[in-house]
Parts: sequence; structure tokens; C-alpha cells
Amino acid sequence: MKKKLAMKETIIVASTLFGMFFGAGNLIFPVHLGQMAGSNAWPAIGGFVITAVGLPILAVAAIGNTHSDDLLQLSSKVSGWYGKLFTAVLYLTIGPFFAIPRCATVSFTTGLEPVIGNFSPKIAQLIFTFLFFAFVMYFSLKPGKITLWIGRIINPLFLAFLAVLVIVAMINPGANIADIEPTEAYQSGALFNGILEGYGTMDAIAGLAFGIVIINVIRDLGVEKDNDVARETLKAGVFAGILMAVIYLLTILMGAQSRGLFDVSDNGGIALTQISGHYLGTFGMLVLGVTITLACLKTAIGLVTSCAEMFLSLVPGKLNYRGWTMFFTLFSFIVSNVGLTAIINYAVPVLMLLYPLATVLIIMALTEKLFGGSKYVYGWVTLGAFIPAIFDFLKTLPEGVQGAVNIPAVTEFAGRLFPFFDLGLGWVVPSCIGLVIGLVMTLIMRGRDKKAA
Repeated sequence: MKKKLAMKETIIVASTLFGMFFGAGNLIFPVHLGQMAGSNAWPAIGGFVITAVGLPILAVAAIGNTHSDDLLQLSSKVSGWYGKLFTAVLYLTIGPFFAIPRCATVSFTTGLEPVIGNFSPKIAQLIFTFLFFAFVMYFSLKPGKITLWIGRIINPLFLAFLAVLVIVAMINPGANIADIEPTEAYQSGALFNGILEGYGTMDAIAGLAFGIVIINVIRDLGVEKDNDVARETLKAGVFAGILMAVIYLLTILMGAQSRGLFDVSDNGGIALTQISGHYLGTFGMLVLGVTITLACLKTAIGLVTSCAEMFLSLVPGKLNYRGWTMFFTLFSFIVSNVGLTAIINYAVPVLMLLYPLATVLIIMALTEKLFGGSKYVYGWVTLGAFIPAIFDFLKTLPEGVQGAVNIPAVTEFAGRLFPFFDLGLGWVVPSCIGLVIGLVMTLIMRGRDKKAA
């Protein structure tokens, strides 16, 4: 049994980690962020990297540090029912509710929509997503080498194409970033808006869901002790994180420079298509569309199979693997036809609810030896994060929903009640209060146990 990986092995783990996190969807958020941030791109980059690079790597390390078999086992440290509920909601979020449909809509927006001419976009999207999910269902029911082939061939081609696009854009910038006026939201607080924009990648919650894959790779290479596994995960994560951060940095700057050529787009998929069309022409857009579609196809297949396997154990006896696969594929097909912008807009409230809960779970998992893994600390800290996260959920609901039930009055109250609520960090102070309560409860209960003994 060894304590650390060789450099070659570290690179293998880092490559696996990068491949797990980075997909075509990860490009639409930094490009759009750059367009919105303009001259305030640098603080926005800092915030984005925190939640789109730092948290995902720590999420994987958290699984290794606690020696958990999966997210269900880790989140059940709060309580059994919470573990099942949190796991179900998280998998539905990175599955059929948002991430899987987004794979199809990103593919359509960047690939087919720019070249359909006068043909109805709605009908074209319906046909495209039907064919997309037909492939997803087929390969999810009969998994084979297709996803491995796509991963080994298409992902490198995609990164090579992206490198060409970024280099050309940097050599011929549409505008000087310093001259681009930020949108209203980014004129102040660009750092915190970057943090919130990083939620959209969903990588931190994906890290909690699929981190066991990376942990098993490290253990298969001979590292078994929890502390060693967590350390080697972080080391490999540094390599993967540097590559991810560099890509995010360049694509955010590319997005900011594109404001000299285009207005702020409705979403990053449109922006990416416009930029590639401008610099590389119709052929460039076609190459972008094909590579993104294949990359998203691989991601969608992986997500459908993962969700089906998890719900097979979460809800035993209801459906078999084939039934869950067909259900999630059909549901994703229906959701995908609301369009990319709508999917992103409706995902935001759910992510504002989930990310505080995921963040405190990651932090507690990494530091649980300091408080003995006490269930009281897990429970009270989670409760402290959950209460303000509900208000964050309400605050970011679509405007039509907010106006219908007078949510602004509720969130205004929350802004007075929770420090940093306006920055999207209203959960920080209540979580710290929950930590104090949890530690006090732990000491009290341990004192009682000693007296009883």
C-alpha cells in the first residue's frame, strides 16, 4: 500500500477529473459572463473560478476524506431522510430537470439553429431533440464503446478547435476590454456575481455525485488511506483546476472582447456561435456544432445512466434500469423543448437552494475530524444554510412567478434578516451559528453519555 501517486498516475487522475467536469456546457457560462462583466472581467473571473473550479475539486476530495461510497452515504450524515431527499433532488438537477435537457439545447443552439434559415426554429428544435434523445436512449440502454470513443476522440478535437478560436479572437479582439461597460449587475459586486454564475456549471454538485469515480481510480492505483486519498485528489485537482481555470480565463476574456462586435446575448450558446461565426466563418460554426453535439451526447448518456442507477437504489422495486432510463430520457426530451434560455433561468433558483447545502456539506466532510463527525454539527449547520437558501430560491424565481405571489416583500425581509443576503451569501452567518449550536449540543450529549456510563 502506497501513500502517494507517481507523477504519471497523478496526470492520469487529473485527466479523468478534467474529463468528468469539463463539457461543452461549461463554455456557455464563462463566455456569457465575459459579455456581462466587460471591464470588470477580472474580479468576475476570480469569483467564477471559486465555484466552477475550487468547489468541484473539494467536492471530490470530500467523498474521499469520509470514505463514503456515494453521495447518499455522505449526505446521510445529516440524517437518513435528508440524505435520500438531498440525493434525489441533486440527481434530478444534474439529470432530467436541467443538465440533460441543456445538453440537447446547447447542441441545437450552437449547431443547427444558426444554419436553418427560414425554417421554424421550434419545429427544428423538436426534430433535433427527438433525434438527440433517440441516440441517448439507445446507447443508455445498450452502453458500449461509443461514449469512450467520443471522449477520447471528440473531446481533444473540441479543445483543439476551441484553442484555435480563442487564439484568433485574442489576436483580433473585437474591442479593448477596458472600454466595455459592464451590465448593470456587474457594475459593482462583479466578484460575487461571478461566484453565482459559477453555480451554472453544476460542477460542485456533480463532484458530489460522481466523485466516487475519481476516488476509485486513486484507490485502484494503490492509495487507500482516507487522508492520502484526499491529498492525492487535491494534488490531481490542482493540475485539472489549472487547465480549467486557464480555459475559463480565456473564454471570459473572449466573451468580454466580443462586446465590440455583438450585444449581450440571451445565453452563452448564442454568444459562442456568433463569435465562432465571425472569426471562423460558416465552416467554423459547423465544426463547433458537430463537436459540441457529440460531446453533449456523451455527457447526456453518462447522466442518464447515472441517474437511472441511483434511482434504482433510491426507489427500489418501482422501475427497473430500463424503465428509469426511458423515463428520464423522455422527461429530458420534453424539458429540452422549452429552450436553452428558459432552462438556464429556471435552473438558477434550484441551484441557489442546492449550492449552499452542497458547500456546507463539502466543508464539513473535509473537516469532520475536528468535530468528530458529530451528527449534531452536520444537522445544525445544514439547517443554518437551508433557511436563507429558501429565500435565495424565492428571490431568483422568474419575475412572473415572483409578482404573482408577492415574493419581493418576502425577500426584502430576508435581506434585513440575513447578512450578505444581497450578495447571494445569506447562508454564511446562519451556518456559523448552526456550527456553534452543533458543537454545544455535541459537548452536552457527550457529557450525558459519560455520566450514564
